[in-house]
Formats: sequence, C-alpha cells, structure tokens
Amino acid sequence: MDRGRLESFSDGVFAVAITLLALNLTVAGPGHGRLLNLLGHSWPAFAAYVVSFFTIGVIWVNHRSLFSGLARVDRVLLFLNLLLLLFMVAIPFTTATLSDYLRRGGENAHIAAALYGLVMTGMGISFALIFNWAIRRGLMIETMTKKARRDAQLRFGLGMVVYIIATGVSFLSAPAALVCYGAVAAYYVLEHTPAGPTAPSD
Repeated sequence: MDRGRLESFSDGVFAVAITLLALNLTVAGPGHGRLLNLLGHSWPAFAAYVVSFFTIGVIWVNHRSLFSGLARVDRVLLFLNLLLLLFMVAIPFTTATLSDYLRRGGENAHIAAALYGLVMTGMGISFALIFNWAIRRGLMIETMTKKARRDAQLRFGLGMVVYIIATGVSFLSAPAALVCYGAVAAYYVLEHTPAGPTAPSD
C-alpha cells in the first residue's frame, strides 16, 4: 500500500494536534492585576503545554524514523496507525484539562493528571504495536537481528513503564506526575528507537 499517503495524513494530524495545544495558552486581560502575576498564576498551562508539545514532537520524529525504514505498509498497519492518531488528537484535550485543574489541586487535579497519563500510555502502546507489527510482518527495509529487536523493544518499553507509573503517581501528586511525563519526553529525545541497529537476519 502507498506509504506516502499514510505519512502525509499522519503529518497533517500531528500538525493539527500540536497547533491546538496553543489554544489553551490564555492570560486574563487588562484590569485583572499585574501581568507578571497573571503569567505566574498560569504556570500549569505553560508547563503542560511544554510537556505536550515536546511529547507530540518526539512522537512525530520517531514516527518519521520508523516509517522511513519501512519497505511497505499493510492494512493492519494502517489501522494501528489510526489507533496511534486516536490518542494523539486527544492530547490537546487532556493537556487543557490538566492545566485547568492542576492549579486548583484536590481530587480533580489527580483525576486530570491520571487522564493525561492514560492517553499517553495508550499512545505509547499503539506506537509499540506499530513497531512490533512491522518487525513481525517483515515490513522493514532492513531486517533486524533478534538481539537488536529485543534491545529496541526493551528501550522503547521503558517509556511506557514510566507512563504507567506516572499515572499511579497522579493520585499522590499531580505536579509530580507532570514531571514524570516530561521526563519521558526528554528520554525519547535522546533515545533513537524505533530505528535501532540493523543487521542481516539471524
């Protein structure tokens, strides 16, 4: 199937999702106090925006990396990619919800942070499914050795483990959970999975 159409459609969804994040960045107008105080009061919105922006950005980079290594795509991969995009377009909503409730604290802040984590976990799982399906079905241009596959899966899975842990942390501290989500984004800036090392099949 045409890989180019899949990538073009996905790029469009990524662009919309990352643009929608900025719509939540608002500050009360004149007459509501000093601007510096208002900006400081809005720190949850800025923090959630930065974490989500880099998360979507890193996903886009890894998505491009993975699909540039595919020789072809099949029907199942198209639906797995749609599953990834399902969670992707939900990130602006969970970001706005988290930024609204984070400053207020209490039970709602914990639930908002957990909701954010669930979407991130779903996104991570769907990306892992794409990666593993492409390997199992032999869709990659270069075949990875068993050791390379195993190492890449372990490295890639680390982020999902942190997402799951951070979702649990949400019920103890919503700000701490946001820090954990940001740490995952930072990890994947340095981690080059899903490309991983390639070698002749063993």
